[in-house]
Amino acid sequence: MITELGLPDRTPLSGLPSRVRIHEVGARDGLQNESSTVPLETKHEFIGRLARAGLRTIEATSFVHPKWVPQLADAEQLMPLIAGLPEEYPGLRLPVLVPNTRGLDRALELRCADIAVFASATESFARRNLNRGLDEQMEMFAPVVARAVEAGIRVRGYLSMCFGDPWEGPVPVGQVASVGAELLKLGCTELSLGDTIGTGTPGQVAALLRAFEQRGVGADRLAVHFHDTYGQALANTLAALQLGVTTVDSSAGGLGGCPYAKSATGNLATEDLVWMLDGLGIETGVDLPALAATSAWMADRLGRPSPSRAVRALTTPS
Repeated sequence: MITELGLPDRTPLSGLPSRVRIHEVGARDGLQNESSTVPLETKHEFIGRLARAGLRTIEATSFVHPKWVPQLADAEQLMPLIAGLPEEYPGLRLPVLVPNTRGLDRALELRCADIAVFASATESFARRNLNRGLDEQMEMFAPVVARAVEAGIRVRGYLSMCFGDPWEGPVPVGQVASVGAELLKLGCTELSLGDTIGTGTPGQVAALLRAFEQRGVGADRLAVHFHDTYGQALANTLAALQLGVTTVDSSAGGLGGCPYAKSATGNLATEDLVWMLDGLGIETGVDLPALAATSAWMADRLGRPSPSRAVRALTTPS
């Protein structure tokens, strides 16, 4: 049930983009962090509901080996079920995460049009997540990106630990910008900057974006991916928008975290993000009540309340 609270009054701020593309990660980044596997039928319905709510980039699943992410072991079964959605919802993109050449093979077999690779800005996390160092991870991704580009597939690069690392502490902006620029040089069309453990603050966001600008990487090639561990995700997003970023990652209902960084709590909730963007007069194409109802539906299936404040406000009777 949606309450009568409605939508926020629109009061624009100068210097912000007129439209933001939301890169929805709940079905992949969110569900991969669940302690138990969500049924295939529920995932199928979830993605369909997200599309009906107006989201046009929905990261669907991952082709990581099932041993490491058993929650997404049904990727081969899920993708054919949702393959027709782009025809029903023009412009819909359904990216998948691939870790290596074998993951790319699986994505190619299923005719995926968008993939993503997941790199680290720090040596420690690269070793723990990929069993490779900073340079070695690029060597692993290079043939993946090259083959994908040759096949006409769009490639997104994720860069984790951009602000803080649980083993190394604060991460120098120059290091992040250097690693990120290398990932883009491989052929990625977009780079998503991840605050994996949620320690970033708006000043750090501004400094990092300026560091990329100094290396010739404009905000048009960057996205931001914030976790709300310390309640900074929306503030950090606004700082990024003020510097020209127009793509923001978020997760319906605030699902997810990072299975390899135990200090990482949930992603920025898509509903919280849309409430802020709607209030700023920034277009997203998202129907907020429909999205909140979808996240409430999923929370019910997961057996716990949604962590999203907007979901709770919009779906809890007063």
